[in-house]
Amino acid sequence: MRDVNPTSAPHRRSFLKYTGALGAAAALSPALAACSSGPESTNDTGHAGSGRNATLTAVIGYGNDGSWDPTQTASAFSMAANNHIYEGLLDTDPISREPYPALATQVPADLTGTSWKFTLRSGATFHDGKPVTAEDVVFVFGRILDPNTQTLAKGFFAPWLKEVRATDARNVELVLKFPFPEGISRLTLAKIMPKHVFSLPGAWDDAIKGKAIGSGPYRQTAHHPKSNTTFEAFAAYNGPRRPAFKRMNWLTVVDAAPRVARISGASAGAQIADNIPYADIAQLRRGGMTVQGGAGMNNLFLMFNTRHKPFDDVRVRQALHYAIDTGKMVEVALKGHGKPSTSFLNEANPSYRPAKTVYSYDPEKAKKLLKAAGVKGLRIEILSVNVSWIVDCLPTVKASWDAIGVETTLSPQETTAVFTKMDQKQDYQVVAAASNPNQFGLDADLIMHYNYGPQNLWMGYARWAGDPVARQLFKDMDRATQEPDADKKKTMIQDYIDVVAEQAVLYPVVHNELMTAWNPRRLAGIRPQPYPGINLLQAKWV
Repeated sequence: MRDVNPTSAPHRRSFLKYTGALGAAAALSPALAACSSGPESTNDTGHAGSGRNATLTAVIGYGNDGSWDPTQTASAFSMAANNHIYEGLLDTDPISREPYPALATQVPADLTGTSWKFTLRSGATFHDGKPVTAEDVVFVFGRILDPNTQTLAKGFFAPWLKEVRATDARNVELVLKFPFPEGISRLTLAKIMPKHVFSLPGAWDDAIKGKAIGSGPYRQTAHHPKSNTTFEAFAAYNGPRRPAFKRMNWLTVVDAAPRVARISGASAGAQIADNIPYADIAQLRRGGMTVQGGAGMNNLFLMFNTRHKPFDDVRVRQALHYAIDTGKMVEVALKGHGKPSTSFLNEANPSYRPAKTVYSYDPEKAKKLLKAAGVKGLRIEILSVNVSWIVDCLPTVKASWDAIGVETTLSPQETTAVFTKMDQKQDYQVVAAASNPNQFGLDADLIMHYNYGPQNLWMGYARWAGDPVARQLFKDMDRATQEPDADKKKTMIQDYIDVVAEQAVLYPVVHNELMTAWNPRRLAGIRPQPYPGINLLQAKWV
């Protein structure tokens, strides 16, 4: 697998626009999701209702104005919404990430071959009433695999999937380039869209702007960028996870204070909210709300410009990681809801093992490394996204670097501004931002290729892809992708993560929990996700 972001330089700006990276708390914060504040959201859908007919109101801490095209988006809001609107052949449980039949009738029993066959669910229809057919499946995968079309999803499939063909109206076959069992859980990332709608001129642009027609349990009824998106139960849905709410209204409220206010007090206007600030947990619990966290890949990472001296020297990058008092950061900024990173992967990932290089707090070692690199009098400006929890962590970084003689200036800015500068190839020293590839799954091969690869967007920003160590790393990553033995593959991934840790070009400082709050007197079946957004496919009214 060469690249999960196979976007060449001329297309980067449009790619970022489509994925939501220009205006997002990023995959960068889990999803290249838009983070600029918009107009005051409304919780009036025109059908408030009561009791079982009440409208479920959710508050999402990310923008709804990123791309809604399922083949393009990494927006936290739209990805969460699309999971309710669309179906894949298979979908995955939001917590365990185990695949289950969605549009297809079953998960293939044998995943070791190079052919997977699926039969579509009888009676499955799109929200406009038209039947779902094998041609719709071929249409979507055709777009994803099209060598002339750059999509985010291409990197998830093109390295291992050769073609998808219809054998009749309800049956499809996926032909693989080599056995790749991990690909089965990635099928949820290929949402099946109606060919009769999205093959029309301009339809993909409409999808980017928010047009959504799927076969899932909820259909989109209105979409107001920077305000709210509404849904209603799809009466003709006959799939595995039936809608429990007659209507839903998802508000986009990026700023923390008004988001928390929406679910607080006796007159709260919403029943659930994600992205809860740690400082508000106790208050919400005293008010009767359930607040729980999901620990996963969410992290604060540092990315160095390796063409800006002295950051081309691995010893300097290592020194700056060793210098950070991560224990203090977890205690003060994260209120105990996090852990210092001991690998690129978080500790709960199935492929995790501690990296050979673990950046435990060691300021003396940091000083020695800087001295060995011949660096003194170093001044650094940290270019940072202004995501609230990242901003809370920055003072610890500054204090830690100042303490080893590195004069540090903090420069938090709108996420749009930060990544526009890098997209324009402006000079910078160090970027601090948030990331969470878990929204795409737990597959370590996917996660690592999302961040590292010869044409990878992030490696372009770090200016590191041409380094001899990088070139060897990318070869090792490709070999691991094609390794048929699961245990050998896991070891190969762990071995190349050791290289990623040692090089510290783009590397996490801490992994933290994402908090979700909900009213237990109104909602049951809520499971907090370790990545942004919410999933209500198994929730219900109390």
